[in-house]
Formats: sequence, C-alpha cells, structure tokens
Amino acid sequence: MSTHPLPRDPRSDVPFYAAFGLLGGLYVGLIVALLVADFAHTSFGSVGRALASPQIRAAVWLSLLSSSTAAILSVWVAVPLGYLLSRTRFVGRGAVDLLLDVPILLPPLVVGLSLLILFQTAPGAWFQRTILPVTYAVAGVVLAQFAVSAAFAVRTMRVTFDQIDPRAEEIALTLGCSRAQAFWRVTLPAARRGVLTALTLAWARALGEFGPILIFCGATRMRTEVLSTSVFLELSVGNLEAALAVSLLMIAVAVLVLVATRAFGLRGTGLI
Repeated sequence: MSTHPLPRDPRSDVPFYAAFGLLGGLYVGLIVALLVADFAHTSFGSVGRALASPQIRAAVWLSLLSSSTAAILSVWVAVPLGYLLSRTRFVGRGAVDLLLDVPILLPPLVVGLSLLILFQTAPGAWFQRTILPVTYAVAGVVLAQFAVSAAFAVRTMRVTFDQIDPRAEEIALTLGCSRAQAFWRVTLPAARRGVLTALTLAWARALGEFGPILIFCGATRMRTEVLSTSVFLELSVGNLEAALAVSLLMIAVAVLVLVATRAFGLRGTGLI
C-alpha cells in the first residue's frame, strides 16, 4: 500500500479562505467606514480652527503632559511586576495576576467612581490634605490614566520577559553577578523593545482615557480638560465640527503610536 499523500488541488481551499476573509473583512470594513465618515465630515481648516482655540490648546498640552507622566509611571511598575510574574512563583501570584486584569475588565466609569470613593475615605482625605490634592486636579488626571494604562504595560512586560531565555541571566549569576546585576546588565537590555512597546501602549491608552477622568476629575476648561473630555464638552454644546476636529487629532496620534510601536517594539506577541 502506498504511503505517499494524495495530491491536493489548491483550489479546494478557496471557499475556506473566502469565508474567513468575508467574516474578517466585515470588521475591517467597519473600521474603514468609521475613519472615512470622520474625514468626510471635517476638513483641515476645522482642525486648524480647533487648534486655534486656547481651551483646545490647553487640553492638548495637558494631554501630552499627563499621558507621558502616566506612561512613565506605568513602565516604572510594569517592569518589576512583569519580571516577578514571569520569572518567579510566590504565594498569592494567581491573585495578583487576577487583580491586574481588573482595571482592564472594569467599565471605565467604575474605575473613576472607585477612585472618587477611595479619596473620600479617611486615609484618602488625609492624603489630599497633607500630601497632594488629586480630586478634580491635574494630579488626579494622571492617576486616573495610570490606574488603567499600567495594567496594559504590565501585561506587555510579562510577555516580554516570557520570551527572553532565562539561561543568559543564569549564566551571569554563575559568573559572579548578583540577581540585580544580572537583571540590569543582561535581562533589561534584552527587554528594551518590550519596554518601548509598554511605554507607547500605556501612553496611547492614557491619551484616550475618558470615563475615569470625567468622574474623578471633571472636565473643567483650562484646568482638567484633556483631549478626550474636549470631545465630550464640544458635543455637549452642539459644536460637532470642533468635536470631530479633536477626534481626528487623536486618531492621527493613535496611528503614529501604532506605527512607532510596530517599527520598534515587539513583533509576533499578539499585543500589536
């Protein structure tokens, strides 16, 4: 009896790929339709007029400042947390892993409400009186963005460390390095692309944050207004043109972040 495989006709795969292409193409088409609709209902002149507004310019600068700060803080905690979850087994590891998904799964408004309640408690009120006011303040904007974006950064760093072969670090330990030295000299340099990816994803997530900021900090013009809340404020007064202009600005920033992430960040992790 012959064990050679029977020849296949490549045309037999066409219905399979066509069905999958149709199903996936529906969603891709929806994204394209959304972008086309936005661009069709505004113009570069509208974007220019929106950027000429002092309130919008203040929102742009606050968005850049708060998102950058939140992204840096996110990476600051994501590196050690991602490393511990990837490399070690400790009591409560499963609970920590579960808790890190809570900010991702919770509705954004719930995150903002939880922050608001936290700083109404006795410890929270003491913190605001003696250390730093955060409710309805710029610091609160950063905290609201950080509360959500850090979870995405941690997940990115864990995948990064999972993909790095631990043998190089173990060899460094056998050559006399301490655990800290092996991490700083071997593991962290190998994870630089993951760090960049975590930073850019956290920055983009912070830039688009809306619900927690609205509940926890409000949307006060020239004070706690960021780009996402600018869209809400412009819509609330019926200024669709300005709302679309700000939306296009955020879309442009998101595209730039994705291009930078794909060019310099992780590849083949499923995160980008």
